[in-house]
Amino acid sequence: MAAVDTVIRARLHSEVALVNQVGEYIVNSGGKRLRPMLVLLSAQAFGCRDKHQYELAAVVEFIHTATLLHDDVVDESDLRRGRETANTLFGNAASVLVGDFLYSRAFQMMVDVGEMRVMQIMADATNIIAEGEVLQLLNCHDADVDIANYMRVIHCKTAKLFEAAMRLGAILGQASETDEEAAAKYGMHLGTAFQLIDDVLDYSADEAETGKHLGDDLAEGKPTLPLIHAMQQGTPQQSALVRAAIEQGDVAKLARVQEIIHATGALEFTRQQALQEAEAACAAVAAFSDTQFKRALLELAHFAATRQF
Repeated sequence: MAAVDTVIRARLHSEVALVNQVGEYIVNSGGKRLRPMLVLLSAQAFGCRDKHQYELAAVVEFIHTATLLHDDVVDESDLRRGRETANTLFGNAASVLVGDFLYSRAFQMMVDVGEMRVMQIMADATNIIAEGEVLQLLNCHDADVDIANYMRVIHCKTAKLFEAAMRLGAILGQASETDEEAAAKYGMHLGTAFQLIDDVLDYSADEAETGKHLGDDLAEGKPTLPLIHAMQQGTPQQSALVRAAIEQGDVAKLARVQEIIHATGALEFTRQQALQEAEAACAAVAAFSDTQFKRALLELAHFAATRQF
């Protein structure tokens, strides 16, 4: 990961000072670096020693960072990882344009790697992520979104980059087609578990630990799994209140919505779904050789489904 950070710093450089400022700010803001970590764990699980693994790990982090910059503008967020968002500090225009810079820099780096398969995977992934963002936008303030529609958004918006990271590592490690598909499956399930827990934490976490405002999803009118379950399992009065909160983006109803979520067991239900996804991720890589890298992947799946931050 230290090698990846070295690549990130070198590749962030631009002759335009504002690009450096915004890029450094967001990249250094304390993220978990899970996605680039997956590239390395996947590559090394197959015995890869190719230095391109560090470049591709940085590529994945740049694409993730670009989506964060754009997301915070779309969501009008002012806090991420306990710090002011880039759009709050530098403005929406700078955030969008530096996000574009990071996307294009990522593709420059992929060209340097010189592997068409890598280009194909990341081009497809970024396109699907963009579709997921648009789907989520369409779902905002729509209390009729069902679980299948919600899961489709998760798979596109969040899990796809986890899947791509694992697939890149497998390609660099010259894994068999079967093992590459297994690695990709692990990434999809891991990313899904990760997002499910994010949605739990939006209604139950300590703000100091998550570094974001409690109830942000409600304020944006996002119909996440805890809310969908609460509407399905609650009384007509409870369902009506949650529905109104989604449709109006009414964060003033947060305390009441939290009561309903707890009363209907919605958080526990969502956590159980995350655990099932983590178990599916572990099952996907069960046949991999027993190495420290495989063991780390198994531990990471457990972390994704049980984390409190």
